[in-house]
Amino acid sequence: MKPTTQVPFTSKRFMLILTTATILLSTPFIAMQFTAEVDWTWHDFAMMGMLLFGSGLLCELVMIKERSVKRRIVICGAIMLVFFLVWLELAVGLFGTPFAGA
Repeated sequence: MKPTTQVPFTSKRFMLILTTATILLSTPFIAMQFTAEVDWTWHDFAMMGMLLFGSGLLCELVMIKERSVKRRIVICGAIMLVFFLVWLELAVGLFGTPFAGA
């Protein structure tokens, strides 16, 4: 029996992560074409791109490297928690840090 080796970042899951992050990032860009209520600068797109692609790629790396399903869930859950907390801070200033969006 041959050992199965997975080449990192070539799976369908990886492509799904990239596609989903791209669609989520393009949503405000499309909304900006139709309304003045959405007013993102290139800084906003760069930051959100780093958050979306970074958290997605970190979760993909965890899925590749970690064997235990329980540990995968815990680690990816922690990554998503950090993602949401940073997103909330940037959007509404949840913690009142100097880089908050308020």
